[in-house]
Amino acid sequence: MARYIGPKTKIARKFGEPIFGPDKVLSKKNYPPGQHGNARKRKTSEYGIQLREKQKAKYTYGVLEKQFRNLFDKAARSRGITGEVLLQLLEARLDNLVFRLGIAPTRAAARQLVSHRHITVDGKVVNIPSYSVKPGQIIGVRERSKSLEVVVGALAGFNHSKYPWIEWDQPSLSGKLLHLPERTDIPENIKEQLIVELYSK
Repeated sequence: MARYIGPKTKIARKFGEPIFGPDKVLSKKNYPPGQHGNARKRKTSEYGIQLREKQKAKYTYGVLEKQFRNLFDKAARSRGITGEVLLQLLEARLDNLVFRLGIAPTRAAARQLVSHRHITVDGKVVNIPSYSVKPGQIIGVRERSKSLEVVVGALAGFNHSKYPWIEWDQPSLSGKLLHLPERTDIPENIKEQLIVELYSK
């Protein structure tokens, strides 16, 4: 499955925020990349603002255009506010939940753990990062993978209480999706209504 593997700091500078996690370069160069990045900004059109928000969401969750469009269409058909449902669907992805549970330090690392068959759902190995986890399902680390350096390092000192929609069990290195998160519980700085407006054109 194709995914973005280019320079992450460049993308973070484009949006002016650390969407891939803490970034030393971004804190020093908090202006867009390129020759004219530090020059006076031109006014962005309404379409440009909406497109930028969609791109930010795609890069944040590591989803390409076709997948993102499919998730939006699914959200539009679901009950509830389309933008909020879209974020809930993104949050329910297996790679995102592995990251939220602290099993991996970043979503990219979480994706790799899933792809390399280190993660289980309800006791069965699942190697599809985009797998949609249902409330009540249990996400765990495969028995032979529990001593992996990346897993041990990520879990060290991780605060599991910051996400009220998931429950963590330390002895078994597993977590349960209790329910889909409310919008106020999702910490990502994404204006989902702008994405809805973009796709509604």
